[in-house]
Amino acid sequence: MKIYHNPRCRKSRETLAIIEDSGRTPEIIEYLKTPPSEEELANLVALLGIPAEQLLRKGEKLFKENFKGKTFSDKEWIKVMVENPVLIERPIVIEGGKAVIGRPPENVNSLL
Repeated sequence: MKIYHNPRCRKSRETLAIIEDSGRTPEIIEYLKTPPSEEELANLVALLGIPAEQLLRKGEKLFKENFKGKTFSDKEWIKVMVENPVLIERPIVIEGGKAVIGRPPENVNSLL
C-alpha cells in the first residue's frame, strides 16, 4: 500500500491514521518533497479512472491565478501538476492495482 501524503493536510493525516489503525504500514510518499514523475502521475490518473483535471486542487491560489478557465489535455494537466505538485489533490492511496482519493478519508476503506 502506498499513500501520496501531505503531513500538513488534516484529510491526509486522517486517511493515514485509518490505514495504520487497520494494521497496515503504507509506503508514505510526501509528494511535495518528492513529486511524482509525469509517468507516475499518468498511472495514478489511470488507476483512479478520472480525467487528470479532476485531480487538481482548484481552490489553490496558484490554480486560480494561472490555470482557472483554461482547457488542457490530460497530458498537459499532468505536466502542470508535476511542475506544481501543490495542485495535486490529496491524499491518494494505492493498493493492489486500485487507487482512491482520501476525500473523505473513509474512501480508503475500500482498499483495506
